[in-house]
Amino acid sequence: MTWRFAQPLVALIPILVVVWWWISQRKQRSSPNSIRYSDTRLFAGLPVSWKVKFHGLPDILRWIAWGCLVAALARPQTGQSQQIIHGQGIEIVLALDISGSMETADFVPKNRLEAAKSVISDFIQRREFDQIGLVIFAHDSFQLVPPTLDYSALRTALSNIQLATAQGIPDGTAIGLGIASAGNMLRSGAAASKIIILLTDGANNAGDIGPVTAAQAVSALGMRVYTIGMVQQAASSSANTQQDNIDESTLKSVAAITNGRYYAASSETDLESIYNQINSLERSDIEKQVFVLWQEQFQWFAAIGLLLLIVEQLLRQTAFQVIP
Repeated sequence: MTWRFAQPLVALIPILVVVWWWISQRKQRSSPNSIRYSDTRLFAGLPVSWKVKFHGLPDILRWIAWGCLVAALARPQTGQSQQIIHGQGIEIVLALDISGSMETADFVPKNRLEAAKSVISDFIQRREFDQIGLVIFAHDSFQLVPPTLDYSALRTALSNIQLATAQGIPDGTAIGLGIASAGNMLRSGAAASKIIILLTDGANNAGDIGPVTAAQAVSALGMRVYTIGMVQQAASSSANTQQDNIDESTLKSVAAITNGRYYAASSETDLESIYNQINSLERSDIEKQVFVLWQEQFQWFAAIGLLLLIVEQLLRQTAFQVIP
């Protein structure tokens, strides 16, 4: 809910009121009916009644009442915004390798899988209006989360992913199956643009579908594949490392066949840069229009202002009545 004043220039009225009050006070002080005393110290020590203590109350009420009436004239409004979306987001499936080699701890201080999960989670968080799904693969592939706008649930599922060996899944790297599973997820989608982002650190050594064959199939369906290869740092001192067996040539071919791109990453910083590039390349063709339905709220201010004026006049005519 938002607030605004439809007629903000009405705020000039208080300035005019202050000028009028200042002039009236000047005239009152110079009035011949005023009683003058030679020395105000004559009143020292006299008891002070509650009327004297609160003698300024009517003036305070009047100023508050004036403020409420001025606010009412400025037409305060509350509004509820509504977004109307024109166009459609793209559909993305993230295909993530969970084979045993992803345990390699050369993405210091994390291993490859944890570094990938962290960067992918940030990528998901930055998307808007796009349906995103998640596929994992090792010796086989698994459709973990179908394309969804529930990014919170998607990130939770991503955070719970473990290595294949930790889940009792046969080890291996079925890149072709990963691409095929992602393509099947996107096949029934209605989005004009369908993207697969595949991340792996190995070569295809499992599954009955080769990466190139799978790439040709998804390309025929109008899908684009971005491939990311996680490669070992040139000088790694970690004891928990394995020799790279990545097939960059095949990953480049998959990207070329589908009009995508191949990226190589040897650190978490590299991964962040890659996903940032993909994020900027694949933007949704979305036009947002925001409409605000405004409702008048002046009646509340007017009612409070009038009520305070009535109370102020009653006090002046009774408890705080003064004799000219």
